Amino acid sequence: MNAQARPPAFVDAAAVIPGLAVDMRYFGTDNFVGARVDGYEAPVCILTQQAATALAAVQRDLAPRKLGLKVFDCYRPKAGVAHFVRWAREADNSTKERYYPHVAKTNLFREGYIASRSGHSRGSTVDLTLVRLPGGDELDMGTPFDFLSPQSGLHGKVNAEARANRKILADAMRARGFIPYDKEWWHFTLRNEPFPNTYFDFPVR
Repeated sequence: MNAQARPPAFVDAAAVIPGLAVDMRYFGTDNFVGARVDGYEAPVCILTQQAATALAAVQRDLAPRKLGLKVFDCYRPKAGVAHFVRWAREADNSTKERYYPHVAKTNLFREGYIASRSGHSRGSTVDLTLVRLPGGDELDMGTPFDFLSPQSGLHGKVNAEARANRKILADAMRARGFIPYDKEWWHFTLRNEPFPNTYFDFPVR
């Protein structure tokens, strides 16, 4: 298979999910690496057809509550994961205060905040939050996306509003077959993902 071609099993999620807000953080510099991440050539949320369809159902379920979804990361090429690995070995700590103030950079892998093989590369994992409709303001989740800290875990110490908002998101995602990751309130993987053992490397474009 041509490594540069998007397989037909993958889709642009925004084309499948009406009203999906897309804020692809690794395409820009507003992320824990502080730079555009390798493999991200466009601000596009790519997912397997199955994951996108399930996420569209979540979006529909939330609509009566005047809530919607905003995605921060979707499919992640292996090149992007390799970029994270290189970054974690560098001495630069310029993003520490904003993104990982409570964890030593050298421990980010050991403590499960970064993986050398990411479920995102299988195409059915998504990082996302809730927004209010209309307007698109993000709900308070207690910590920002990619705040690599115990506080971001499903049982992290946050205020009651943030705890309730995290539960709304997790319940909505579970109802459509997504499994939460206990260290990151924003991270979910489709339970019956179509490529459970395949890690892709085509670029996001």
